[in-house]
Amino acid sequence: MKQQEGAFNMLTREEVFEYVRKNYGTEPDYPWKKFPQYAVLRHSSGSWYGIIMNVLPENLGLEGTDKIDILNLKCLPEINDSLRNGYNVFPGYHMNKEHWISLVLERTDAQGDVYNLIEQSFHLTK
Repeated sequence: MKQQEGAFNMLTREEVFEYVRKNYGTEPDYPWKKFPQYAVLRHSSGSWYGIIMNVLPENLGLEGTDKIDILNLKCLPEINDSLRNGYNVFPGYHMNKEHWISLVLERTDAQGDVYNLIEQSFHLTK
């Protein structure tokens, strides 16, 4: 999941929504009036398998003043450390750091392994 700066097809929240709609029949849920851009991805049972939030970069230890979209996904603890790179994959923001990761969408290649991570999160949270 190592992503270097440079030319790549940046992942967008709309692409994530399209993927989960097509593959899992999931529509984003916006449960918080205070955070209207926070979109939860849920199973029909109500359990979450992902959440897209727009947060300040400083929340992840990054520089910048404009909010960025992040995608939180559940991940196997034994591979979390190998995925976290301080560039586009971080410990889960506002989640259990052992079991969740946060991906910075604008730094994540849509052609990369992200869809495998979404699928993994979907199955881990059933």
